[in-house]
Amino acid sequence: MARKVTNSGNWWDKLGKPQYGGEMVLRASRNIENFDPYFSEGLTSIYGGWMERLVADDWTLDPAVWDYKLAWHPTEYLKGQLAESWEFTDPHTHVVHLRKGIHWQDIPPANGREFIADDVVFHYNRLYGKGGGFITPSPFRWDNRFKDLISITAADRYTVVFKFETQHDDFIIDAIHGVRQSQCIANPEAVKKWGDVTDWHHAIGTGPFIFKDFVSDSSAIMVRNPNYWGYDERYPQNKLPYVDAIKYLIIPDDDAAVAAMCAGKVDILLQVSVIQAQSVKKTNPEILQIPTTGGPTVTISPRNDVKPFNDIRVRKAMQMALNLPAIAKDYYHGLVDPYPSTVTSNNNMRGWGFPYPQWPQDLKDEYAYNPVAAKKLLADAGYPKGFKTNVVADTVGDMDLLQIIKSYFADIGIDMEIRTMDSADWRNFVEVEHKYDQLCYRPYGLLGHTYPPLRALNRFQTGDLGNFLMVSDPVVDECNARALTASSEEEKKQIVKEYNERVARQHFAISLLQLPAYSLCQPWLKGYHAQCHSIMMGVGGPSRLSFYGARFWIDRKMKSSMGH
Repeated sequence: MARKVTNSGNWWDKLGKPQYGGEMVLRASRNIENFDPYFSEGLTSIYGGWMERLVADDWTLDPAVWDYKLAWHPTEYLKGQLAESWEFTDPHTHVVHLRKGIHWQDIPPANGREFIADDVVFHYNRLYGKGGGFITPSPFRWDNRFKDLISITAADRYTVVFKFETQHDDFIIDAIHGVRQSQCIANPEAVKKWGDVTDWHHAIGTGPFIFKDFVSDSSAIMVRNPNYWGYDERYPQNKLPYVDAIKYLIIPDDDAAVAAMCAGKVDILLQVSVIQAQSVKKTNPEILQIPTTGGPTVTISPRNDVKPFNDIRVRKAMQMALNLPAIAKDYYHGLVDPYPSTVTSNNNMRGWGFPYPQWPQDLKDEYAYNPVAAKKLLADAGYPKGFKTNVVADTVGDMDLLQIIKSYFADIGIDMEIRTMDSADWRNFVEVEHKYDQLCYRPYGLLGHTYPPLRALNRFQTGDLGNFLMVSDPVVDECNARALTASSEEEKKQIVKEYNERVARQHFAISLLQLPAYSLCQPWLKGYHAQCHSIMMGVGGPSRLSFYGARFWIDRKMKSSMGH
């Protein structure tokens, strides 16, 4: 998409002149679990505040061109952060040129030394067990494409060379520069001294904020780094960051978080349901409400490699047992689309998906509420009286919704016991150790994603670390193989469409609904328009927090005039 050209002024002038000072307060919905990118991919973390990545977003790009709300950030809209530029010297070799003059925070044992290529090499060797004494990759790495990573080396003090077996540029760019927590680069001296940096007292980065304090289940505070290297791209004379501090309040309860927002105690609140947003609009109309994708579609996810779920008839029966339109109408008050999803989001992927309205009628029929047909499928599969099972549920998931699903399943003879786990234990048990042997459930699922479309192909690939449903399907694997050699965007889109349809027809995961949501923002916080809305959240790790947290600013006069 071409960049928007204006003849005079800048689009951001309407936001007002940035001001320094103040504290930006954010909410984390879960306790912060870890402070080391080697250990905590996918867990609640905030190290994106003091650590930085090689790339970030384009702060000068008009949101009318690309608004960065999705996890998918097309390559043409990436800009350097620690990196100044990058290139392919041949199809297998990606070269990154670092900015000069960047320094680690002036904290022992880094002591403010310059950031160099060896630091990037150390980080990725440690993460993926590729050299430098590291042979065991992080147990939390997810991207199967890194099996194609051959080596990371420093060509000189400011040049890093990544060698891959694959020559697919989209895969390589996303593997190195995509939206991941693990791409936040940790300090080698700290890792060498303490063995890891899981203790927040050992937090050292190159970022705009220095970690100051953490109280488990309560709060975390980061303060301005006085020696930060960055300047505002919109106002190049302005040294960053603008705010004096970022404070995270750990508020697990959504209603309590909304109350804190309405009281002016929180500046940004994410993943607010449409029902909660409507309530806030009545009581606090001054709070800005920005619609977002709401995250992936909620799913009930079976182990596809064990009985009875290795039988597609059972999975199909479970889907047909659910009345999605009724759930949309009665439980969500008609405020959500009543449609199932496949892997990529129905509404947000700009030609990269397989949205429900395009499904052929025979496939739609497999997702229509039909308990009679569901019971027949179970009988044909050898379960005429149904069966007993259990679901391992993340406690932050919607338990009322899960009870509704339990009732629907009971109507066709499936007796589903609900077993709950807190988020960290759930993730280890399900995603990392693959110990669950029936069903699993969490507040976001395996369908309806908005991350890079070619990365979505990994979700059900045989042997992929993120494939905890243990799917092994030759058609899915063949789509991945063809994507690696696809030469045109249209060919890639066709492969993604075929992949989406295959996943939908095989019912690897039981689709519920993709829920719309809102980001709420106080009017005095400037610059925020729900960019990659999970970045500020803490859940899953705000990997771009250092970038955006340094550039947002507070209109303190407005805040004061509103009584806060």
